[in-house]
Amino acid sequence: QVQLVESGGGLVQAGGSLRLSCAVSGRTFSSSVLGWFRQAPGKEREFIAAISWSGGDTSYAGSEKARFTISRDDAKNTVYLQMNSLRPEDTAVYSCAATVRGGRVNLPQRIYEYSYWGQGTQVTVSS
Repeated sequence: QVQLVESGGGLVQAGGSLRLSCAVSGRTFSSSVLGWFRQAPGKEREFIAAISWSGGDTSYAGSEKARFTISRDDAKNTVYLQMNSLRPEDTAVYSCAATVRGGRVNLPQRIYEYSYWGQGTQVTVSS
């Protein structure tokens, strides 16, 4: 089992920044992949970014690559999502998720590829 706890959400004005954290505990492997997703009201959950636990490979949804950065701190067992130039349309519940990379060449981006999920943290961007 893997436990994921997100933090760092809140209310921010358009143009501002937030850094979300995802504390990882439990049984993790060097082949683990951590991902960030978000779900806005009335919309489907969507992929934002992923990072491999070892090696630091990253993958981004094309639309957010310029504003969002995923990173990890091995010593703290924490994955971060730095979000800059926030817009009202970024308002959503942001969740981190974990899976095992397995034989995949590319980091997984689909919801069904992730086995463990955090409870999410609300991000609200005011105009």
